[in-house]
Amino acid sequence: MNEQKDKIIYSIDRLADEMTRLALAIHARPELSFEEHRSAAALIAPLREAGFSVTQPLAGLETAFRATLDSGKPGPRIAFLAEYDALPELGHACGHNLIGTASVTAALALAQNPDAFSGVIEVIGTPAEEEGGGKIIMADSGVFAGVDAVMMFHPREKNMVARGALACVDAVFKFYGKAAHAASAPHLGISALDAVIQTFVGVNALRQFFTDDVRVHGIITHGGSATNIVPAYAEAKFLLRAATSGGLQSVRQKVFAAAEAAAGMSGARLAIEEGLTYAERNNNLALAALYQNNLEQLGLTVEAPPERGGVGSSDIGNVSQITAAIHPYLRIGDVIPHTPEFAAAAGSFAGTQTMLNAAKALAMTALDLQISAHLQAVRDEFDAWKACRPSAGEK
Repeated sequence: MNEQKDKIIYSIDRLADEMTRLALAIHARPELSFEEHRSAAALIAPLREAGFSVTQPLAGLETAFRATLDSGKPGPRIAFLAEYDALPELGHACGHNLIGTASVTAALALAQNPDAFSGVIEVIGTPAEEEGGGKIIMADSGVFAGVDAVMMFHPREKNMVARGALACVDAVFKFYGKAAHAASAPHLGISALDAVIQTFVGVNALRQFFTDDVRVHGIITHGGSATNIVPAYAEAKFLLRAATSGGLQSVRQKVFAAAEAAAGMSGARLAIEEGLTYAERNNNLALAALYQNNLEQLGLTVEAPPERGGVGSSDIGNVSQITAAIHPYLRIGDVIPHTPEFAAAAGSFAGTQTMLNAAKALAMTALDLQISAHLQAVRDEFDAWKACRPSAGEK
């Protein structure tokens, strides 16, 4: 096994320049959710050249793909997940250029060492993690059925292998009022903006009654057209988070009730557009332990995740409800995601070096799963979790 892992490390070192160029090219031309045509094509190209069979589009998504390499020998089906969408204005301020490229690099290294694995290796391209929940759509379409384990990495400010994530859902509140002259006839108008403001007031009043895991944050996306016109239309977008999907439903009911009450107070009409629900993450600890061991073999030190707070949300949570999954974090610098500083780090030398280490550990963990005892431990843990997980609506 150590000899095979050494070969993997050597293969990735040989791929380093090419994969660094790929990551930086995606970083230089960021694309938003569901629009990642160039990025997806760039990630697919080396996989196709290496002999992977490619399916695109996938699950009805033009920028989703599945690249498959079948060894022809019985063994596990292991998938590396690739993300490649960017953020508005900030670009790759969550480092998805590194995520997608690391998964491709790991798969290419295994392809260069066909004697090292049995079964099937896949790279599954998952668009729109930031806005839209591509993995949710793909999970609901059965893309991850039959996969024994899924893995990816995420850049961060420190190394963590089993950090959790909150369930979340976004909602757009659209208020429809009645326009009027704000000076000469305000009494003839209905202010949709007042309804938005009262929604924020209502949500803030709820905060003392939320449990510690709950996060509710929103922005006003439209507040009117002119100061001397009573706003006939106003809009706010909120993101609601809680530790579990069941707990999230309670938060959702309260926030939606606050918006409905604000509409009633102002006389405006309310329409709600709700997004897909990102499930909480189920970290497979047996799989995470294998990944940590490989990081340590590479000379990296792993830290414990925060005991409270400090977590966001990701649509890999929905995948982790279907099969064994890990979403480890690796340090690219003293930077916080979704900031210009993080975007810069995702295009830096330190960022790409972290990406290569992540790819090595991903491929090495795939080799670990060739050992039946390791694979069985991962599958047993997932089956045990599935047998006792909360039912729908339960906290």
